[in-house]
Amino acid sequence: MVIFAPNFSKEFPEYLQIIHMSERFKFFFRNLIKGLLYLGLLILLFILARNSMDAEQIAWLAPVYTNPTLVYIIFIVSEVVFGIIPPEVFFIWALREESVSYYITQVAILAAISYAAGIIGFFFGRYLNKTILYRWLRRRFLGKYQEKLRDYGFFLVLVAALTPVPFSAIAILTGAVGMSPLKYMLWSLARFLRFGVYAWFIWQANMV
Repeated sequence: MVIFAPNFSKEFPEYLQIIHMSERFKFFFRNLIKGLLYLGLLILLFILARNSMDAEQIAWLAPVYTNPTLVYIIFIVSEVVFGIIPPEVFFIWALREESVSYYITQVAILAAISYAAGIIGFFFGRYLNKTILYRWLRRRFLGKYQEKLRDYGFFLVLVAALTPVPFSAIAILTGAVGMSPLKYMLWSLARFLRFGVYAWFIWQANMV
């Protein structure tokens, strides 16, 4: 008996496109929810720490806390090395002056640093993808995102800009596969949106 098995890729291309778009948005919202849950946990810990700890208990942090240059250097290293410290931790640092203008300025500087780190990563991938370092990074950290990049294209850059998916890692991959620098820079501008929204939530939590 011959069973008829339709070729959906030929007969129903619109159907397959809808499924593909659905998978994209599932991936996006799954990671967005992870990011929001982490943000909620961080805000809760911040409020608890603020209400239960005094200045003497955190005095050992003063050499770092009161040195913006050192904080920027730590943040730059973190963003280049795939976001080892979540940016939201630095938003809490930016609350130290309790000034809206100071806070906005610091968050804008941090967003610009993160955006620039992505561009550096993109051009690293574009021009140094034949090096031993790149091959090691691909084997250890980047490989699991290669298939997603092939399936989602620049949409993956948007997901990385807005969610906990490693922003610099995706930047390196997009550069390595030869994607357009201009398109990368445009899609990655969403990084500023994430920083603005998350920073607003943390500022509101500080007002509680």
